[in-house]
This record gives sequence, C-alpha cells and structure tokens, in this order.
Amino acid sequence: MYSTRHYYLIDVQYLGFRYSGWQNQPGQKTLESMLLKTLKFVLPNRSYKILGAGRTDAKVSALAMKFELFLEGEELKNLKEFKETFNRNLPPDIRATNIEKTTADFNIIQDAKDKEYVYLFSCGEKNHPFCAPFLANIIEPLDIDLMKEGATHFCGTHDFSVYTARLREGTQTVRTIESCLIKENDLIQASFFPENSYALHIKGVGFMRYQIRMIMGALIQLGRGELSLENIIASLRPNSGIEHTFVAPGSGLLLNRLDYR
Repeated sequence: MYSTRHYYLIDVQYLGFRYSGWQNQPGQKTLESMLLKTLKFVLPNRSYKILGAGRTDAKVSALAMKFELFLEGEELKNLKEFKETFNRNLPPDIRATNIEKTTADFNIIQDAKDKEYVYLFSCGEKNHPFCAPFLANIIEPLDIDLMKEGATHFCGTHDFSVYTARLREGTQTVRTIESCLIKENDLIQASFFPENSYALHIKGVGFMRYQIRMIMGALIQLGRGELSLENIIASLRPNSGIEHTFVAPGSGLLLNRLDYR
C-alpha cells in the first residue's frame, strides 16, 4: 500500500563529551542512536528514518547541527508541540531548537553552503576539571601570535591530503577554506574557565575526517616550536611527502554554524 512521506528539518544542539560521535555504532552511545531512541518513544508505532548534516567525531559538540526526519504516514499536526515533547524526552545534553517542514527535493548533505567549526583551547596551566567538556587543555606554553599567523596559511584552496586520516580512494583532498583565524574565546564562558582561552574559527563548505583537528594539531605543534611556518606552508603543497600524525583532542571542537542555500 502506498504511504505518504513527510520531510522535516530539525536543528539540534548537543554537548558531545559523553558520546562516541554522531553516527550509530553497535554497542556505543552516539548522538544518532540517542535521537532514534527518543523518536521511538515520542512517535510510537511509526515508521521513520533520520539523516544528519554531517558526522561529528567522539566528544565533539554542536551549537548548530541539523538532521532530517523522514516520516511515513500521517504528518505531524503541531510542530511546536512536537518540539516540546521531543525536548522533554531527550537527555539534558541534547536540545532541539527548531523544526520545520521541508520537501523531497531538499538534500541535507548536498545543499549545505557553509560550515563553521570552532576549536576552543587554553594553554600554560592545568585547567579546572569542569573545563574538560569544552576546552582542550595544552599545559605547555604556546606562542599564540605565531599560531595566529600560521592559521592564515590554511585559507584558500589547497591539497589537504596531509590533514586527514584513513583516506579513502577517490576522496577529493583539494578543499577550500574560506576563513581560518585564532582569536580570544568569546563564544563560551564560565566562572571556572582560565583567565585566557582561545578559539580557532574555521569556515568552509566541507571537511574531511579529522581535518580540522589535524589542522589544530599542526598549529599546536607550531606554538610549541615543533613545527615552523615553512613546515605549514610546505604541507599544503601537492605531494609534499610530509606526514602529520597529531590529532588534537575532540573535546575542544564544536560545530558553530551551518548555512544552507
């Protein structure tokens, strides 16, 4: 029998510290599995599936993630009430901020225009334990001014094959980064944060697995004096032969903004 399908775009925020990333994995607590579990409770005896706008890694958070809900049969009568019921049953570290109806021709992956990620970090001393879900803590001193200069070299179109892991055959490694800068952290504040904390803001259409965390890793090594600006510049050339293995911790990274055409 023919079944009508309805399409909904749902905005969510989450603290990723206790999750093994977005994608559903057997035996692991993930964002996708928690959303599906909650939907099963609030939409009993309904047939549906979901598709996220991306796949964040373990411990990575989001202020502006989106996923699409494909719902068979009867449409949702009241989106405001559904959002309230959904939030009431989600765990406290996940929140739905908006829901709207969309159409079959909307593609949550291909229609993405820009993504902005922010990597929050501090350095020079051990942080208060409560900082752990929000800030990557580099205990050694870092040359922040040199890191700020290094960040600018990632802007533009480059071969980022050095800045990914488990590269699959056919993956397009030439990517464009629209902006990349380090500044004082003014995005998230708390009374237990250190006096100084910093934020890497990086914006582009799409990123490869670990790309941002490996860029951050290279900048940390630059700040420690383990890499030079020349090393950073050379690593962005095709067939550079350079290998970067330092992946910055996931807990400092968050998806800050997601724009669609």
